[in-house]
Amino acid sequence: MSQQRVATAVTGTYGAAARRWAKRLGRLGIWSIDAERLGANDARAYVREVERLGFPSLWIQEGLGSKEIFAHAGLLLSSGERLVIATGIANMWARDAVAMANGARTLVEAYPDRFLLGIGVSHAPTVQMRGQTYERPVERMTEYLERMDAAPFVGPNRDSPPRLLAALGPRMLRLSRDRSLGALPYFVPVEHTAVARRELGPDALLAVEQAVVLSIDPAIARQTARRHMKRYLALDNYANNLRRLGWADADLAGEGSDKLVDAIVAWGDRDAIRERVEAHRARGADHVCLQPLRIDLTAAATKELAELAKLL
Repeated sequence: MSQQRVATAVTGTYGAAARRWAKRLGRLGIWSIDAERLGANDARAYVREVERLGFPSLWIQEGLGSKEIFAHAGLLLSSGERLVIATGIANMWARDAVAMANGARTLVEAYPDRFLLGIGVSHAPTVQMRGQTYERPVERMTEYLERMDAAPFVGPNRDSPPRLLAALGPRMLRLSRDRSLGALPYFVPVEHTAVARRELGPDALLAVEQAVVLSIDPAIARQTARRHMKRYLALDNYANNLRRLGWADADLAGEGSDKLVDAIVAWGDRDAIRERVEAHRARGADHVCLQPLRIDLTAAATKELAELAKLL
C-alpha cells in the first residue's frame, strides 16, 4: 500500500477513535507535574482526589530525571477506578519504538479505555544529554511511528495503542492528523489553538495544555507564572513557535513580557480561568488540560484542585 493510501486509511480510522477519546478525556482534565514528585502512597492519594473531584483525566510528563512514564502510569492507573491517565509526553528518545508500542499495549490491555499515549520528540538539550542527536524531528517521528505500528507483540491486544503527538508547528500538526488521534500542544496562547485546528482538520482530537494561577493579585500571579515559564522560553521549539505566532523577541526575553505571561498563563478567579478555557474551545480545542501552578510550593499538591473542579 502506498504511503498516501496508508495515511488516508489511518486518518479514517483515527477520526472515529478521536471522537470517542474526546468524550473520555472530557472538557477539562488536570496536567500534573506534582504527581511525579510525590512518593508512591501520596501519588495514589493524589489520583483518588482528582477522581473524587470529578476530573475525567490526568496528564503526566516525562522529562530528563522524571519517573519512567509507563511504570508511573501503571501506578496511577492502579490507584483509581475510572480516571484516564494520559502521557504528556512519553519521550521517544527514552525508549525504542517497540518498547513504546508494547508498553502502551500492556497498559491498554490492563486498563481498557483508561490509558492514552502522548508521544513527543522532546528538545535538543534534553536529547543531547541522553547522548543522542536532535535532528529532523518530523522525519524521525514519522519513522518512529512506522516502527511502532510494525512492532511485534505476544500479548492479547495487538492493535496499535491510542496515541496523540506533541505538536506545535504545521508539519508536526499534519503528521498528528495523519498518524495519530490528533495533537497535544503545550505552552501555547489561544491563537495557536485556531492554527492547530486548521492544520488538523475537523475530525482530529485537539487537547491543549493551559497553565493557570489561582490569584487575583497581578504581581503574585505573574511571579508564579514566570517561575514556570523561564525554563520553557529557553527552549527553541517553544520560542520559535511563539515567533511564528507573531511574538517579538522582546516579549520572549528574560522571563517574558507581562503581555506574554498573561497569554501563556491564565490567572485570576474562576471566571477568568473559565474564560480562557472557553477561548480555547471556541477556537477548536476538544479538551483543555489545566496545569495548576502552585503559589506556595510547601502547600499540599491538591490545594488548587478543589477550586478548579468548580469549573466542571
